[in-house]
Amino acid sequence: MNFYQSILFASDAEILALWGAGFIALSIVALIGDRRRSKRSDINKVSLVPWTSLFMASMIIGGGLIALSLPKLLAN
Repeated sequence: MNFYQSILFASDAEILALWGAGFIALSIVALIGDRRRSKRSDINKVSLVPWTSLFMASMIIGGGLIALSLPKLLAN
């Protein structure tokens, strides 16, 4: 129950850092998907997910959110 209370009463900087970590985790999943797509033996199989774009967008958003929350987190 302590974890849920710490999330419930978290500051805005902590919530931004958690969202940033989630986007970084999504970018890691997209990076793995992009690696699997590029190493595919049958090159004619088309993927429906734009892995590279998903990786770049989630990495930029996640990095930006963490960069915004870092000064406040380091001050505490």
